[in-house]
Amino acid sequence: MSPSLTKYLTSSFTAAYTSAIKHSFLIAAGSGTLDHNLLALWLAQDRIYAAHAYPKFIGSLISNIPFNSKDSPDSTQELLNQRIFKLLLFSLQNVDREVGFFQETAQKWGLNLEGWPERKGTRNYTAEMSRISNDGAIVDGLIFLWAMERVYLDAWTYVRDLTNTSAPFIFSSESTPTRTNSAILSLSDNWSCPEFVKFVDDLADLVDSLGIQSGSAEWSRAEAVWARVIELEADFWPTEEEIRLAK
Repeated sequence: MSPSLTKYLTSSFTAAYTSAIKHSFLIAAGSGTLDHNLLALWLAQDRIYAAHAYPKFIGSLISNIPFNSKDSPDSTQELLNQRIFKLLLFSLQNVDREVGFFQETAQKWGLNLEGWPERKGTRNYTAEMSRISNDGAIVDGLIFLWAMERVYLDAWTYVRDLTNTSAPFIFSSESTPTRTNSAILSLSDNWSCPEFVKFVDDLADLVDSLGIQSGSAEWSRAEAVWARVIELEADFWPTEEEIRLAK
């Protein structure tokens, strides 16, 4: 039996995917060596993504659900539409929680979210979200949504796994984590917890239920969406050079 679409995609473009989920930013985060200001810069960018671009993206996808009054309540199409709607609604509720979580994390661990310019990587990412969600192709949008969340799950699971063996995160009764590392532990827990894993799995199940066939035009578009998302994700992580230039 051939693999599902999502399993196929996650096994494709492996070099590019590794660049996205094992970026130098993530390695430093998991190793306990990440610059505090670099973490603040990234969190400020992620807040732009989550508070502004993501709700617009999900809202556009909801407006593109092909509801039709001719579909009976128990028809295959109506049930699929309702499944899509409920998952997108959960996405909105979850991102609203995350925006509050960002603010709490920033205040608790002294991460300044003010005054940072919007990075080119952030602008490119949010522009692509707008393009995908506004072209009317709900299938492409759902694949894009799953891809974004899957990359975050894998990236922050990688960070969490690194923290489990990195000396700066192995504390005794006489030691406490730094502000930066405390924030990293909180962030990695947020995007590797069982609830987030289930959300990503639910998105994958939805995408795989859409009946996209290997060799079809939709399959080719799915490959292009996946490749673009991991490219955008790799560029979304800031580098130490950006902090040096900002000083």
